[in-house]
Amino acid sequence: MGMNTHSSLEQKTLRSEPEGMAVVVGASGGIGQAMVSRLDRIGTFREVIGLSRRSDPGLDVTDEDSVARAAEVVAADSGDLRLIFDASGFLHDEDFMPEKSWRQIDPDHMAHAFAVNAIGPALLMKHFLPLLPRSGRSVFATLSARVGSIGDNRLGGWYSYRASKAALNQLVRTAAIELRRNAPYAICVALHPGTVDTPLSQPFGKSGLNVRSPEVAAEEIHAAISALEVEDSGRFIDYSGKPVAW
Repeated sequence: MGMNTHSSLEQKTLRSEPEGMAVVVGASGGIGQAMVSRLDRIGTFREVIGLSRRSDPGLDVTDEDSVARAAEVVAADSGDLRLIFDASGFLHDEDFMPEKSWRQIDPDHMAHAFAVNAIGPALLMKHFLPLLPRSGRSVFATLSARVGSIGDNRLGGWYSYRASKAALNQLVRTAAIELRRNAPYAICVALHPGTVDTPLSQPFGKSGLNVRSPEVAAEEIHAAISALEVEDSGRFIDYSGKPVAW
């Protein structure tokens, strides 16, 4: 995107986002940090709360008690919660890289991928979705991945990451149905951020890919979130707002 397009997207965002409070989960990561900085900079929300294992209160998506405590702190705030953005996720660490073959499947690593990528966001839904107001627009957006698409899987491999993100997509779809009953103007979506220059994606960077900085990614993601309509709830979209195959 060119500079003029970025400016127009920001102007649209400033006009369209409701006032209230925003929560960013995974605020210590590349995309999470960039999203907190962007929301602070544009000043749309009265308060922006960044949550991570390093924050106060601390939030670890693999620890339900910490998720519940963080939700209690947010609930005690006087502002309406209008945006929950979940930037948490696990692809690899120093002990594990994505599987190239079923021979590399390890139950402990797979369980950890599901704990972070699927169960963690489910716990966020359990404790934070009830905080969304019953009236007015609000959004819960969680980072999924195109490789979690079953219909778009043409290369194979990456068993744990693909399966855990596919599970996340089903959780989003299911939660959106329940959310509509309690908060009819709330939106719940899974969002593919594209390839972003963060520690998560750096080992897999390839020439020719549209690799963007976390700052640019946050701007594009925020614009996509700002453009969501109630009818989009329960969908899987990319950072430009286009639907991704299940």
